[in-house]
Amino acid sequence: MEKKAEFQRKTNETDIKGALSLFGDGNGTINTGIGFFDHMLNLWCFHAGFDLELRCDGDLEVCPHHSVEDIGLILGSTFNKILGDRKGIRRYGTAYLPMDECLTRTIIDISGRPYHVFKGNFSFDKIGDFPTEMVSHFFYSFCMESKITLHQEILYGENDHHRIESLFKGFGRALAEAVRVESDQIPSSKGSL
Repeated sequence: MEKKAEFQRKTNETDIKGALSLFGDGNGTINTGIGFFDHMLNLWCFHAGFDLELRCDGDLEVCPHHSVEDIGLILGSTFNKILGDRKGIRRYGTAYLPMDECLTRTIIDISGRPYHVFKGNFSFDKIGDFPTEMVSHFFYSFCMESKITLHQEILYGENDHHRIESLFKGFGRALAEAVRVESDQIPSSKGSL
């Protein structure tokens, strides 16, 4: 398994480059042009123990959709590349993450089969410049390219900032558990993932 990979994605809508390490110190230098999203990605890195260098120049004059989606896609494909054949990883990860009045549940299977289930809603359309509808879309985009199964649920909570923060932290914690190396075997009775 690789430890780190550089990435680049350039379209007519976004220009993204950087590097991801799954076995780092939880540090990040992140600039997406969307302040709240930068904050969430920094929290994700910290709680996963990932290191992330990321810069995105996107068409924010249109809206944040393309930037958030493309970042999800490139981070997912880079994650998949680093894991390779998934030999030795734990494969499964679970996190219940409290954030003041809020509680979320995140469950991951690094299965090779992309699927995303999201149960939750938000009271407001935006947090800062970040559309709340893009929360589930970011995770969906990551799943499709990383080939993981991800189930997320907001169990309860009132504050949208807390709900979203809990989801990103929980995602980090569950991924950290799932990528933990604990054997020299591929974690599947089929012999491949």
